[in-house]
Amino acid sequence: MELLPLVCLCLLTWSGTTFADGNGPGVVTVAVAEGSEAVLPCSLSTRQNIEQKVFDWKKDVKKEVFLYAAGQHYNKGRTGQDEQFKGRVFHFEDELKNGNASIKIHNTKMADSGSYTCTFPNTAEPESHVKLVVGAAPEPSVATLNQTIDWALLQCVVRGASPKPKVEWQDGSGNILPAEEPQVSERGGRYDIILQTTVTKTDRYRCVATQEEINHQVHSDTYVLMNDRREENNSGES
Repeated sequence: MELLPLVCLCLLTWSGTTFADGNGPGVVTVAVAEGSEAVLPCSLSTRQNIEQKVFDWKKDVKKEVFLYAAGQHYNKGRTGQDEQFKGRVFHFEDELKNGNASIKIHNTKMADSGSYTCTFPNTAEPESHVKLVVGAAPEPSVATLNQTIDWALLQCVVRGASPKPKVEWQDGSGNILPAEEPQVSERGGRYDIILQTTVTKTDRYRCVATQEEINHQVHSDTYVLMNDRREENNSGES
C-alpha cells in the first residue's frame, strides 16, 4: 500500500501557433498561452515599402489596436488607442520596408481573444483577418486519495483552464482508463475539472488535459506501487 513520491509534469506548450481556421477563407488563427507574446501577421501582397503608408489594426470591428501613419503611431504619443492595448502593442519597424504590417501583443490576456482586422486605407489591398485565441493551460495536479492492497483511487485536478479541456486518465501503455463522471465548474470563461479513476495494478498513470481549439496538450504522471499478495503470504508462512 505505497505510492512512490514520483510525479512527473510534462508540458506540450505552444507559443504563437498559427494555423488555418475554418471560420472562412483567408482567416488565420493564432493561439498563444496567456501571458506570452502574440504575433498577428499582415503584409502587403506587393511587399512594397510601407514606411510612408498607413495601416490600421482593429479588434472586433471597433476597438483600436494599432494605427501606423507614416511613422506616427500610438507608442509615439498618438491618441485613440483602446485602453486594453496601451503599452502592449508594437510593430516591426525594420520590416516596414518589406511591406510587413504585422504586430505583436505583449503579455496577452484572455480578453485579447477575438477577431482582428488589418487594413491599408486608400488602397486596393484586401483586409487581413486574424483570429486570436489566448488560452490558459495550467498543469494538472494528481494525487492518490485512497489506497488498499487491491486498488488505488487517483484524482486529477485542472483549475482555471480556457478553453474547456478534455481530461482523461491513461495507463503506462497509453490506454484510456474508465473514470467517474468529471466534476466541472465554470467561472468567467475558465474551467475547473476534477476527474477520478480507480486502478488495480502497479503502473505509471497519466492525467492528460487536451485543448483541441488551441492545439495544446499537457499532462502529469504518477507512479503507483501495489503490494503483491503472494509476497505477503509467503512472508507470513516463513
